[in-house]
Amino acid sequence: MKLAELKTHLAANPQMGVRFLLPDGASVPAHAHVTEVARVDKRFIDCGGTQRNDAACRLQTWVADDTHHRLTAGKLLGILNKAAPLLETDDLRIEVEHEAPILSQFPVTAVAAEDDAVVLRLGTKHTACLAEDQCKRPAPLSHFLSLKPFAVLK
Repeated sequence: MKLAELKTHLAANPQMGVRFLLPDGASVPAHAHVTEVARVDKRFIDCGGTQRNDAACRLQTWVADDTHHRLTAGKLLGILNKAAPLLETDDLRIEVEHEAPILSQFPVTAVAAEDDAVVLRLGTKHTACLAEDQCKRPAPLSHFLSLKPFAVLK
C-alpha cells in the first residue's frame, strides 16, 4: 500500500482512532504511539549482479504504560504531513515497525474505516530471488519423480 492511499483514508476519518492488526489477527494495543516516521532507502545488488533501489515509509509503533493515549487518524495525518519534506513523495510503500515481541517490519496490506477506527492490516515480508532468469535453481522434486530408473549394467 502506498502512503497516498493511507493519507486519503486518514483525511476522510480524522476523528476516528487508528488500529494496527498484525498478520495473525491480533491488535497492537490501542494506546500504542507512533514514535517515528522514516524514509528507509535500500541500495543493493541482487544475486544476478543488478543494482537495485527500494524505498519505503516506515511507521514505528511503541507501546508504553500510558494506557490513556489514543492516536486519531487526524493526528497521524498531521505527523505524516510534518514528515513530508523528509519522505519526498507519497508514492512510498508503507511498513509498520513493531516489537511483537521481536522487532519486526510488516507491510501495510490494506486500510479501511471500520466501526470506530481506521484499521491498518499488516502482512508479512518474504524473501525472493530477483534474478531467477540467471540463477541455476534446482529442478523441482516432481522432475526427479518422473525420471525412469537407470538400467542396471551387468
